[in-house]
Amino acid sequence: MKFRPILIFIPLILGALVSALVQAFFSPVPLLVFKIDIGMTAFVAGAAVTLLAAMFSLGGLLRRRQAEKQMLAARRETEESRRRFIRRLDHEIKNPLTGLQAALVNMQEAAGTADRQQAARNARTALERLKRLLTDLRKLSDLEERPIERLAVDVPELLGEMVEAARAVPGYAERRVDLFVSRVPWPFPPVTGDRDLLGLAVYNLLENALKFTSADDSVEIRALEDGKTIVIEVADSGPGIPPEELSKIFEELYRGVNARGVEGSGLGLALVRRIIALHGGQVSVRSSQDGPRGTVFTIRLPVGKK
Repeated sequence: MKFRPILIFIPLILGALVSALVQAFFSPVPLLVFKIDIGMTAFVAGAAVTLLAAMFSLGGLLRRRQAEKQMLAARRETEESRRRFIRRLDHEIKNPLTGLQAALVNMQEAAGTADRQQAARNARTALERLKRLLTDLRKLSDLEERPIERLAVDVPELLGEMVEAARAVPGYAERRVDLFVSRVPWPFPPVTGDRDLLGLAVYNLLENALKFTSADDSVEIRALEDGKTIVIEVADSGPGIPPEELSKIFEELYRGVNARGVEGSGLGLALVRRIIALHGGQVSVRSSQDGPRGTVFTIRLPVGKK
């Protein structure tokens, strides 16, 4: 209920009335000090209550205005995020479509078999990029619509499977990925959650580490726990991420300087952040482009029940 401004002055008015009545009814001179004390006390009390009420009302008004400003700022940020997403989506879709269109034109105008085969390969590449983008968009959308599983997940086993899945990719078959899991002095505790989604989050980070590093760089997955939190780190000794990009890389469809020219939908890290948030955890990144260079993505999850 809003505080009506006129109500603020009621105590002051009552105090003034009491003061006037005291002055009117206590007329004998010997009681002059007494009547002044009562009247002034009533007046001062009324003024004090009025002042307190005014301060309370003003405080409420300021809080409401501050809340309105915060809501307006949040709404503007949401709108700006939506506009950024649409611009990036337009760019990401336009690129493979342009490549596909160019490949079809080349196929029509190709004079020899080799040229037609190259154009066909370019068309397949563009289609695969578009398919990957649409698939990741669907995954991101599904996270908002369906409930996730809440089962005990064996973290070391899951990490081992993701390493094997990465090694199964032809381009990464010869790459070295070291897995370190702290198992002493007690067994590694489980995580409560959706095994498939957690595997997707870890795999996306591992694939990023392999994608943006060379065969000479090192890639590690490390896991430890402190009794309340499970920490999973995916680290590499690659070129690192520019400092100005670290706060943006988890945004949908954001592609930094290092990502330009590298295959990807721009949604992998956004999926990671959303999946970990759904499990009550957090994901962060730290990186350096100076010696020693490299990047570390850190996932923190609450320890699940055994």
